[in-house]
Amino acid sequence: MSTRIYISRDAAAQALGADETLLALQAAATAAGITLDVVRVGSRGMVWLEPLVEVVDGDGQRIAYGPVMAEQVPALVAAGLLQAAAHPLRLGRVEELPYVAKQERLTFARVGIIDPVNIDDYLAHDGFAGLRRALTLTGAEVVQEVTDSGLRGRGGAAFPTGIKWKTVLDQQSDQKYVVCNADEGDSGTFSDRMLMEGDPLCLVEGMTIAGVAVGATQGYIYLRCEYPHAQVALEEAIAAAKARGFLGRNVCGSGKTFELEVRMGAGAYICGEETSLLESLEGKRAEVRYRPPLPAIKGLFGKPTVINNVISLASLPVILQRGGAFYRDFGMGRSRGTLPIQLAGNIKQGGLVEKAFGVTLRELLYDFGGGSASGRPIRAVQVGGPLGAYIPESQFDTPLDYEAFAAMGALVGHGGIVAFDDTADLAHMARYAMEFCAHESCGKCTPCRIGSTRGVELIDRIIEGTNRAADMTQLADLCETMQHGSLCGLGGMTHFPVMSAVKHFPDDFARKR
Repeated sequence: MSTRIYISRDAAAQALGADETLLALQAAATAAGITLDVVRVGSRGMVWLEPLVEVVDGDGQRIAYGPVMAEQVPALVAAGLLQAAAHPLRLGRVEELPYVAKQERLTFARVGIIDPVNIDDYLAHDGFAGLRRALTLTGAEVVQEVTDSGLRGRGGAAFPTGIKWKTVLDQQSDQKYVVCNADEGDSGTFSDRMLMEGDPLCLVEGMTIAGVAVGATQGYIYLRCEYPHAQVALEEAIAAAKARGFLGRNVCGSGKTFELEVRMGAGAYICGEETSLLESLEGKRAEVRYRPPLPAIKGLFGKPTVINNVISLASLPVILQRGGAFYRDFGMGRSRGTLPIQLAGNIKQGGLVEKAFGVTLRELLYDFGGGSASGRPIRAVQVGGPLGAYIPESQFDTPLDYEAFAAMGALVGHGGIVAFDDTADLAHMARYAMEFCAHESCGKCTPCRIGSTRGVELIDRIIEGTNRAADMTQLADLCETMQHGSLCGLGGMTHFPVMSAVKHFPDDFARKR
């Protein structure tokens, strides 16, 4: 007798004991005379339920149990887990759980469902359909589909992807490149990692579409060194795609060439800035480049370069498969399509939610996140990483939209949401933003390098309360200087967390300690 089970190979699931749970399941199954057919998949995004085990029942349905810890396995197997029997940990079909059923999964449609590096599994779930269609179009037609979709960069700046690609397409050059920024370093963000570990072939396909569109023949994935599981998955996926003709020379028999390599970063936050990343990829010290020229004109090794982040590139297969108009129908205003949103911090149900733009922070925090893990009121959230603004509860009904967030002095960024309950001290969080900037600065420009250090000193004095009014005025002036004088977004966006904390939580800066 053989039973198929699905269990995640995602780094978060492994950290929570997925490998130990699998070993316990195999031992218990052997003792019961049952042969297990194990499929390691990506995470379904419900991190609070990991390790999640899905068992195929007699009707061919995948029935989930979770969280299943290794020590619980013998009793669970004895109670009929491998026959999908009733149990307090039995969740039913994942697709029917409210957390998943209320999502719009386009980019993450396959994550948690397929074997991430199995080409046949990928093909059976619409894999490479977008690339095949792209190969029937001209480069200009592919770029137009991307433009029509309304896709904007999912890494933070939200620059229209089609415009960037059109710039590269129009350049005359003997060599062009496609570079994926997979240096996901923002706090509270993990969608890139989950995609690369759970559906790396989607990224491979998206980058190949980009290469076909602009005439690039070489691609690089710049991956942060803290993601070893993603590196393994990507290299397995690249090898599998190349062996089946979806990469390399004569892609899908089209006569076009696109090669792809993974390059590992060394852990510098500044490499999330695209020009610093290019410097690092060329083997140089990671420092911000002066612009112009833009990377689309003079990028990697001085050649025209498309540089997008993981989610931007992974959105392309569904756009090319189903058309730009299909993707554009999701979202609101100028924010089109879906965004993989990450819930972290003091949150009961942390994980990944893919929703169309327009969902509110309150819906995300309570309908999906279940409120705070501590049970106390959520006082603030930081959206967009360590340089994102602190948003108070009074603004939780703001829709997730690039322009709506900009209007209130915040940013969507990479879609990471970190929740804080009412015990958080926002003055100390503002200090951390300055300290973070000082630590991660590449040192090239004075406003960032020196300003952040002075910012830490200023906030320390404010907290001490010796000359608070004057120091608060000086802090505002310093933030303005950093905002307008820094070469890149590291120093240029540090004002978001600092000044939002000052604006919305003034009592934290005024209280006696």
